[in-house]
Amino acid sequence: MSIAISDLPGMQKTDIDRLQNLGITNIQQLLVMGKNKQDRELLAQKMGVSPRYVHKWFALADLARLPSVGVEYCGLILHSGIISVAQLSQCNAPQLQKQILRLQVANLRRRDLCPSFSLVQSWIQEAKQDKDSNRFKA
Repeated sequence: MSIAISDLPGMQKTDIDRLQNLGITNIQQLLVMGKNKQDRELLAQKMGVSPRYVHKWFALADLARLPSVGVEYCGLILHSGIISVAQLSQCNAPQLQKQILRLQVANLRRRDLCPSFSLVQSWIQEAKQDKDSNRFKA
C-alpha cells in the first residue's frame, strides 16, 4: 500500500504541489529521493524551501511506512523526539509512552488520547523487525 504525500500530517498544498511537480507523489518516492542528508538538501533547494521542512517530511514518511504507525501516529512520534524508524527501534516502551503522555497532556490537556502501552510496544517491535530501519538515517 502506497501512502500519498498529501496524507502526511501538516503538509501544505503548495508543498504537495511542488513535490508532485518533481514526480514525488507518495512516501516511498520521497524516501528514495531523500535517502541521505545531501539529497534532502538538494531537494529543498529544487523546491525553494528550507531544508528543515524536507527533513521533517522525510522523518514523517520514514515513520509512517510502518503499518502500526502510519499517518495516524507518525506526527505524534516525531513530536515526541523520535525522528526515524531506526531510532524508534532503540526506544524503551515505558519511557516512550511517558514522553507521549506528557506531550498529549501539555498540548491537548487530554490523557485519554495517549496510545496504549501495547500499541507503543508494537511500534517498537515493528521498527526492530523492519529490514530498512538502518537504511534511512535522518
